[in-house]
Amino acid sequence: MRNVGSRIPAAAMLLAALAAGAAPVGAAEHPLRLNDALSLALRRSEALESARAGVGAAIGYEMGATGAYDPALELNGDALHSTMPSSAAFLVSAAYPVAPDTRSAQLGVNVRQFLGTGGAVTLRANGSRQTTEGALALLTPAYGAQLGAELRQPVLRGRATDPARLAMSVASAGRRGAEASLQAELNATLADVERSYWVLVATRQVVSVREQAVALAAEQLEETRTRVTSGAVPGTELAQPRAELERRRADLLAARENLSRADNGLKLLILRDEDSEPWGDTIAPADSGVIDSMALDRDALMKRALAARPELNVYAAGISRREAETRSAQDGEWPVLDAVVSYDRYGLAGSANPSGPAGPIAAGLNGDLGDAFHALGEGGYNAVRAGLVLGLPVGNREARGATEAARQVEVQARADLARARKEIRVEVLDACAAVETATRRIEATHAAREAAEIQLAAEQDRYGTGLSTNFLVLTRQNDLSSARLDEISARTEYLIARTELARATGSLSEDRGVGAMEIGGSR
Repeated sequence: MRNVGSRIPAAAMLLAALAAGAAPVGAAEHPLRLNDALSLALRRSEALESARAGVGAAIGYEMGATGAYDPALELNGDALHSTMPSSAAFLVSAAYPVAPDTRSAQLGVNVRQFLGTGGAVTLRANGSRQTTEGALALLTPAYGAQLGAELRQPVLRGRATDPARLAMSVASAGRRGAEASLQAELNATLADVERSYWVLVATRQVVSVREQAVALAAEQLEETRTRVTSGAVPGTELAQPRAELERRRADLLAARENLSRADNGLKLLILRDEDSEPWGDTIAPADSGVIDSMALDRDALMKRALAARPELNVYAAGISRREAETRSAQDGEWPVLDAVVSYDRYGLAGSANPSGPAGPIAAGLNGDLGDAFHALGEGGYNAVRAGLVLGLPVGNREARGATEAARQVEVQARADLARARKEIRVEVLDACAAVETATRRIEATHAAREAAEIQLAAEQDRYGTGLSTNFLVLTRQNDLSSARLDEISARTEYLIARTELARATGSLSEDRGVGAMEIGGSR
């Protein structure tokens, strides 16, 4: 069963055929191959749809976590009008008011960029205009300009990790876990469909066996009735075949109910809620399964399972998240020590203040805002700053407690992974045992069924010559039915065991030619 994904169009056509030929209700029977059932399930499984949505959400969270490194643009501006009184004696006169009128406006822009080292670079620019009646101002209006940059880099806390990098690590682990969960759900869906399919095959065969048993009992009753009519046997001989016939009819009714349940169980996996008409039809499996012997190398199978099972990737993603949280918590135990370096240039221009100090203004100051920004290029006015910022929490019990809690949660995650690995080993070993047991049971039940057929034929021959009784013939018939049911059970257990072995080793989707990211999601 290869390339199930490529059979989706055929499966869609099959569903259309189901919908088109669904009359009368409960009477239409439609053949369905296993590959087509798998294809329908891959397109219509709500569990797979949910898991695919989980992957999409995780990708969105991961993308959002990187947004911390998007440049942040900030615009700021304000205007001021003040008449603040001054108590300076030398400024108070008839010419200089006690509260000079001052008006100013400024507009600035900052661009902040976080760095992968935990630091941040800020670029800033600012322009301003101010007028005043004050006597101390040299220029009015006065135009100011500023252009600068600042680098702030953590030296201790925040250097190895920070909230932004923690969020990215957590989101990345979540995305890997979601992808692994989708793969695990894919394997589970394929296994569920195959199990349901083989159960449906088996229940149909059981119904056939029960129908044959009813026919044999009816034949035996009719032959007994003929003998009673001819006087060869008393009328009381009819009681046993009649009772046996009714018992077998009851078994047949129960088998048909089980068939209906098995049919509905497969429909639950492959049909949509909107497919109202096919729900009332009957599925006729077109595959009976291949029984072949296989050599089982348990060590190789366990090694493959431990390398391929997506559940282990889910646990591994969880450990990655816990490791990132532990690193973040440990980083919180360090004191805050940030190095800050900045460089700014300034520009100034304007017109002489008529109320200001007497005398001409310095050359180059006369002008407007453009002249102030032009002065930035000359570099005559600048400031360089270098410093350290230290924050030292006393005791720091919160950080130490968070670190210990994170360590223990990480230990739990590793223990969960170790337990899962052991459980996978057991699943593989159990599946191998089931395959081997079912293989031997097929051989044994096949021989038992052939022997039961021979015994029934011999008993019927003896009955025909008057050397046997109804009881013995009916007993041989029951033995044959039991042998047939045992053989059906053994074959079904083998097919399901093969599916379970593929699931346990993580190879089911690969064996069926399906990839988790290749399956269609449309309903």
